[in-house]
Amino acid sequence: MAESETGQEKTEQPTAKKLREAKQKGQVPRSKELNSSGIMFIGAAALLLMGPYMISQLATMMKQAFTITRGEIMDHATVTSDFLTAVLTAGVGIAPFIALMGILAIATPLALGGWAFSSEAMAFKLNRLDPIAGLKRIFSVKGLMELVKALGKFLVVTLFAGFFLMLKMDEFLGLGEESFLAALTHGAWLFGYCFLVMSSSLILIALIDVPFQIWDHSKKLKMTLQEVRDEMKETEGRPEVKSKIRAVQQEMAQRRMMEDVPSADVIITNPTHYAVALHYKPEQMAVPVIVAMGKDLMALRIREVASEHDIEIFEAPPLARALFAHGKIGQEIPADLYYAVAQVLAFVFQLQQAREQGLQTPERPDPYVAEDEQR
Repeated sequence: MAESETGQEKTEQPTAKKLREAKQKGQVPRSKELNSSGIMFIGAAALLLMGPYMISQLATMMKQAFTITRGEIMDHATVTSDFLTAVLTAGVGIAPFIALMGILAIATPLALGGWAFSSEAMAFKLNRLDPIAGLKRIFSVKGLMELVKALGKFLVVTLFAGFFLMLKMDEFLGLGEESFLAALTHGAWLFGYCFLVMSSSLILIALIDVPFQIWDHSKKLKMTLQEVRDEMKETEGRPEVKSKIRAVQQEMAQRRMMEDVPSADVIITNPTHYAVALHYKPEQMAVPVIVAMGKDLMALRIREVASEHDIEIFEAPPLARALFAHGKIGQEIPADLYYAVAQVLAFVFQLQQAREQGLQTPERPDPYVAEDEQR
């Protein structure tokens, strides 16, 4: 089992953050066998499919190049023109195959590990020139695995090639009895099929190498339990820092809430334990909104600010408890408390009007709130 520098065993699978950082450094699982087998197999199949077209283009080029008169040979302009025509004809013939190979060279590495461009991985590092470190890499488990893969490829390819040659021995020997053009065409097809069989044999090596590369990559990135804990603390925040942040956020929220208290129309209290500030403008809103609420010391502070700004304080313990339990700052009051709050607001507005016009003080209501609404 791999161990870290602290001596702890790396038993935990790499986290998403660890995998993301590794990919940014260019550390992704790669399989050379998958790349080479994919390129060679598809290339062999492409040769069989595109072979007739490529051969016909090359034959056309050769026919044009060899059917030239003595006068044309002596004319430099004609020779140059014929040469460019021959190059263009050959290029048109092999361009599709070259383009396909280029696409495969770029696409096959993406089949395992995806795209991972890292300037850090490309940067020059002096320790890479250390011969001791190089020898350690050669005589490591990975180096041994590479040697085993090389021997395995040699044996597998040799077996497949030998089997194909034995199977097609009569056809190979019969090429000498065919005409030149027929033997050339038949030989090309045999070569193409042989190449395809040899390439397909590499798929067996790739099927073994791909799981090994994924396992080896995961093993290298494994973490100790302490590393996982430290990462979680860094990602989610250390408890003491999170506590401090929450305290600051609460303080800021309370400060903003206290700034909204002067806009309230009434403060409903318990009378000492709870205080809820309501704001309501009939011409602007359909339902009253809770602008502030607090408990104990915060409730006391709300009442003090309300007194400083001559805001009516209405004592209704059941209603105050219900608003505190079910209401939220900045939102409308709960629907079940519409009637009770409407009684309070109607009294407050009537009381303000009576004071302004010197009228008789209205009768104070006693809003009813069910027991279950107070919890």
